Amino acid sequence: MAIKAKPLLLDVEEKPSFAKGLLLSFQHVFAMFGATVLVPILLGMPVSVALFASGIGTLIYQVATKAKVPVYLGSSFAYITAMQVAIQQMGGDISAAQTGVIISGITYVIVALVIHFTGTNWIDRLLPPIVIGPMIMVIGLGLSSSAVTNAGFVEDGDIRSIVVAIATFLITAIVQTRAKGFFKVIPFLVGIIGGYIVALLLGIVDFTPVIEANWFELPDIYLPFKTNHFESYNLYFGPETWAIVPIILVTISEHIGDHTVLGKIVGRNFIKNPGLSRTLIGDGVATAVSAFIGGPANTTYGENTGVIGLTRVASVSVIRNAAIIAIILAFLGKFTALISTIPNAVIGGMSILLYGIIASNGLKVMIEEQLDFNQVRNLIIASAMLVIGLGGAVIDLGYLTFSGTALSAIVGIVLNQILPAEVSFKPNKDVK
Repeated sequence: MAIKAKPLLLDVEEKPSFAKGLLLSFQHVFAMFGATVLVPILLGMPVSVALFASGIGTLIYQVATKAKVPVYLGSSFAYITAMQVAIQQMGGDISAAQTGVIISGITYVIVALVIHFTGTNWIDRLLPPIVIGPMIMVIGLGLSSSAVTNAGFVEDGDIRSIVVAIATFLITAIVQTRAKGFFKVIPFLVGIIGGYIVALLLGIVDFTPVIEANWFELPDIYLPFKTNHFESYNLYFGPETWAIVPIILVTISEHIGDHTVLGKIVGRNFIKNPGLSRTLIGDGVATAVSAFIGGPANTTYGENTGVIGLTRVASVSVIRNAAIIAIILAFLGKFTALISTIPNAVIGGMSILLYGIIASNGLKVMIEEQLDFNQVRNLIIASAMLVIGLGGAVIDLGYLTFSGTALSAIVGIVLNQILPAEVSFKPNKDVK
């Protein structure tokens, strides 16, 4: 179904009054908050760094795009599996994961420069809907085992964790389907709060981190060199690192899709002005900076696009102030410590829904594009990508290892190029 642009209350360049603008900015913070903090929790990263990096990344993006696009950048789910694998392969060391994301961000910039000189037609040929749809499905379904484990749906699982996970899931689902107005925009945040309350009642929340934390603390930044104040990691260029980079095939697809949808809502073509090259540079530099300081990859957030569609307020100043608020929150030690006390069961219950929605969006892409699965080539491409991406397939070249989403994306791209196109014939109704 086509997205129809509605009249905007505030256009991109317009600014609301201070009080109204503050409320609108907090609404964007709430919209991005649940997903942005969920990624570092799943990866075992400091929440404070993710919040800080999302704010800094959004400001970097605004500079790169000359403040012409009302986009908020938050933590990316696409890299979770690849980063988890890299961390596990390195025995818990984050060096490969962080270096891989830094290189991915730099590659974004390289792609942006190529697009600047060659245009975007080649991307459309490389990443058509038959490749993008299964890619997105693999991202969501590839995380499903993590959601189920965190929720406690395992052999000898704690019944309290299962109850908390079910409660979190139901609260999130009910808010998503029945709530109105502002609450409709923040179902995951409401789900976290509701699940947390149930966990408190069942006695599975440990407040020790909150008691020990200071009111004001520097974010738990990690840097690729030693300092007196922050933890460190090493820039590492082994196979575990390079296996992360192909994920950009997925995230660039998401980037283009998000900007296309936002453009339809706002009534502008952001792919042309300020241009895909500028938006990719903003996203790429933000991702590289986030990884450099020990945070997750950044990506454009559909949640915040949803807020713009709901409120009809596309003001870039509102987005900028939301980024500043996120940076301030990153320095509140008690606040970030409180987030760290959220039980795995709460995250698991919410993730069952969240990861399922991500996967369903991949299916939605194929439905909206009316892909014909009577065509054998489409069936082969989608089938191969799903089985490779979800079946634990690994290609170890010694110096480079491909697995999961990255391997699935490569398989889809190659098959789309080598399988011959089929011609669809529609019956002539006049012929009997």
